[in-house]
Amino acid sequence: MVKALRFKGDKKVKKRKRTEVDNGNTEESSSSKVAKQQESEEPEGWVDSESLEDINGPIILTFSAARPICIACDAVGKVFASPIDSTEGEDLSTAEPTDVKQVWVATKIHGTEKYSFKSHHGRYLSCDKFGGLSATREAISPEEEFLPVLNELGSGRWALQTVRDKFLSVDEVGAGGATEIRGDAEAVGFKETFVVRLQARNKKRKKSGTEGKGKDKITRKELEEQAGVKLDDEQVKALKRARREGRFHEALLDIRVKFGKHDKFAY
Repeated sequence: MVKALRFKGDKKVKKRKRTEVDNGNTEESSSSKVAKQQESEEPEGWVDSESLEDINGPIILTFSAARPICIACDAVGKVFASPIDSTEGEDLSTAEPTDVKQVWVATKIHGTEKYSFKSHHGRYLSCDKFGGLSATREAISPEEEFLPVLNELGSGRWALQTVRDKFLSVDEVGAGGATEIRGDAEAVGFKETFVVRLQARNKKRKKSGTEGKGKDKITRKELEEQAGVKLDDEQVKALKRARREGRFHEALLDIRVKFGKHDKFAY
């Protein structure tokens, strides 16, 4: 169920308890108890993303500066740098949106590692061939696809790559300290590094124990079925490592091409 966004300073609304009569006694219903327990367990506020799985649903794309900013857009689709509240100055660990214009809805594009970012008025963030950003298109084309690349600076810090292998960047223009966001940077540096913040209740929790381990396990037989060839120990280890690091399909394709049986005369 989609829940309303909560902004810094909003008062928390208390829900009335639902009750039902059972054998003449008024008791709190079991469904109400479950809802109350789930609500109390939900973490509040916004947190940094740590993995691609976290980049889902409402997010803010923030940048660390003397006065922290985030990528925002207005009603006509103009993309701009919007100041954002942060009690720690350049530290974005407390940054939260103060306006719906600062919030984007991230969605992974099926069959790829790329994402789209929908604005508050239903249009998608786009980067043209000149590096200009806008949010005016109602459908997703390659220019509305972005690849988040985890930066070495730490968890929650990402570079956003466009379809033309350029990167989104933040730069100061003019003497007044005005900030411009573009999508034509050739390499990743400090100006190309963003912190993706999401609602804490939407953060993917890491599973522990046998449940989490069972999901990550894959047998040699399953790997060989997917590869279509017999695998040696080194190939099995390489595929399992690639699976943990999120590049399984690329590694599997390399093995198929190099060792798979194929008819060289087929067209």
